[in-house]
Amino acid sequence: MGHFDPYDDNGGTVAAIAGQDYVLIASDSRLSTGSTILSRFTPKIYPLSKVTVFACAGFHGDVLTLVKQLEIRMKLYVHEHGEEMSTKAMMALLLPTLYGRRFFPYYVRPIVAGLDREGRGLVASYDPIGTPEFFDYVIQGSAENLVHPFLNNQIGAKKTLSDVPIQAPPELTLEKAVKLLKDSFLAAAERDVYTGDTVTLMAITAKGTETTEYQLRRD
Repeated sequence: MGHFDPYDDNGGTVAAIAGQDYVLIASDSRLSTGSTILSRFTPKIYPLSKVTVFACAGFHGDVLTLVKQLEIRMKLYVHEHGEEMSTKAMMALLLPTLYGRRFFPYYVRPIVAGLDREGRGLVASYDPIGTPEFFDYVIQGSAENLVHPFLNNQIGAKKTLSDVPIQAPPELTLEKAVKLLKDSFLAAAERDVYTGDTVTLMAITAKGTETTEYQLRRD
């Protein structure tokens, strides 16, 4: 008798960086199962409003179901209140949405990123049952263990030698954040078979949203 498993890990990596006046979200476009590539053109970034974005790796079927639920809740909120839900409200909404499925959880690694009402960047990540954590930068997905140490060093200024003084890093500009995430995904694609093909970078500022794409390793 075959073994039934309702979950699959379709790989991929998502990341976000929050700045003083921007938020930057990145994802690769590879969708795979085991050693089989299912799609090379599936970015994992889903805009929910003009200033809020949902990014998610994990089981793609659960990701699409969760995105559909969030979009429905956003539309209901707009009809009821006449305005889009704020980034903080969307971050709060995701917690009970995931926790409500705690006995058969979505197999997802989500990030909610966006701007608050003052234009500052916000980033939150969640485990599959909705426990939130708030960071200046976060990575989820198959290359998390590869990218996180690099960003810890470059953004968090975290050191391993006790005799090296820790200095506060300078303010991270959007241009430098783009370079860091681009380099991070280029390096991750060389080491992680589940991350590759294309990296999509979405920058949200008070002026609007700008999206760019860069090619990654395709094998």
